[in-house]
Amino acid sequence: MRRDELLDAAEELLCDQGSAALTLAAVADRAGVSKGGLLYHFSSKEALIKGMVERLIGDFDDLMAAQPHDTYTKRYLGATLAAVRSGRLRRWAVVTGASGNLFLLAPLRDAMTRWHREALAEEADPVASQIVRLACEGLWDVASHDPGLHSESDLVALEARLLALL
Repeated sequence: MRRDELLDAAEELLCDQGSAALTLAAVADRAGVSKGGLLYHFSSKEALIKGMVERLIGDFDDLMAAQPHDTYTKRYLGATLAAVRSGRLRRWAVVTGASGNLFLLAPLRDAMTRWHREALAEEADPVASQIVRLACEGLWDVASHDPGLHSESDLVALEARLLALL
């Protein structure tokens, strides 16, 4: 079984049953592998959570890189909307909720710092770009808890209004 399939199983378990249900045995069962098969890829629950966090960061970095926009904040907005539309943002809430260990969330804190500080150096209006990025953060949070709240037309209208701020 591949590493991503194990991470998918862990994320599904978190979404369905919450962080208390996240055990190596439960993840192995959900993935349909032996606990030894899971341990081959992730030596502990902490390693599994760290793997989920690192994948989240990589996924968002990939979405950012795929955006055609000309400024950092426009790429950030485009990546956020792509993640919302695909349902991928739900992972953020469940994964960050799974860990009470700040060490495990350190890579996510570092990525958030990088995502927000990189924009400061390039944006013509740093305050407007910060407002847009913070709106994206709010959209992430809402979409992770209520993925069906915003229709496609709602997302198009939000994007247009946020782009107008820039």
